Amino acid sequence: PALPEGESCAVPWLCFAALLREANPPARAAGGWRHSHLIDAEGRLSSCGAAAEEDEENGDEDEFPGLLGHGEGVLQLKTPTRLPSVLGGERAIGVAASRYYSLALTANGAVWSWGCGKLGHGDREAQWQPKKVEAFAGQR
Repeated sequence: PALPEGESCAVPWLCFAALLREANPPARAAGGWRHSHLIDAEGRLSSCGAAAEEDEENGDEDEFPGLLGHGEGVLQLKTPTRLPSVLGGERAIGVAASRYYSLALTANGAVWSWGCGKLGHGDREAQWQPKKVEAFAGQR
């Protein structure tokens, strides 16, 4: 179900409530600063919210690339939308969200990260979609 016309998903609890209505029954959910993620009963990830916020001091907008996990340029989703990445074909069993990044855990023990900052890939490059953290490969 979509949110009422013109209503944004900028407030995390609005996103969270919308995400919980999407899955029957919801499996797991996580709320970040301005975005939320949900794992449905089949292990598929969805997200909604905003990956940008207005800087009150100068009126500029600060962008946090990749928070939503939907690819380059996607900075806002008003309704819960499935992520295009399939996490290597594995079911997601856990999800976490912070102000700058998100993490998912799959049934085979793989960790995936997306967003901006230190994401476990040996650099500080933004990841617009979930990327497997190879440092954890093969560990349980």
